[in-house]
Amino acid sequence: MAEENTVPNGAAEAAPQIKQRILAQFVRDLSFENIMAQKGVDGEVKPEIKVEVNLDARKRGADNQYEIITKLKVTSTNAGSDKSLFLLELEYSGIFEIEGVPEQQMHPYLMIECPRMTFPFIRRIVSDVTRDGGFPPLNLEQIDFVAIYRQQLALRAQQQAEQQKTADA
Repeated sequence: MAEENTVPNGAAEAAPQIKQRILAQFVRDLSFENIMAQKGVDGEVKPEIKVEVNLDARKRGADNQYEIITKLKVTSTNAGSDKSLFLLELEYSGIFEIEGVPEQQMHPYLMIECPRMTFPFIRRIVSDVTRDGGFPPLNLEQIDFVAIYRQQLALRAQQQAEQQKTADA
C-alpha cells in the first residue's frame, strides 16, 4: 500500500514560522534640558507637550540580525507663550534576530513590530527622566507605528518625485 502525502483541509502550504529574539536593547543617546529651572517662568505654568518620533533600521553583520533605533524628541512649552519648559531627546536601540519573515515584508516588520516591542521601555525611561528632572512623570500614550511607517513611505515617495522632476528639468 502506497502512502500519500496529503495536507488536510486544503492547507497547501503552512505559513512560515516567524522567530524573533531581542538580543539587546540600550540607550544610545539621552539628553534632558530643564529650561524652566535655568530661565524661570513668569505666571502660571500650563505645559503643552509635543512628541516627535523617527525610526531607523540597520542590518548588522551577523545573519538575521537588525538594529532598530527609535528617536524621540519631547518638547514642553508653556501654554499661551513660546517659552520652553524642557527638552528631552532619546535614541533607543534594540538588536533583534529575526527569521522566517519574507524579504518583501521585512522592512515593514522592522519598522512596525520591533519598535512596538521596545516602546514600553522607552515609555518608562521618559517617565523616569521627566520625574527626575523636576516635572511630573510624562507617561507617553501608545504610538501608532503603522501610521508613522505610512508617513515615512509617503514622504519618501514625495521626495523621489521631486528629485525626478529636478532631474528631468
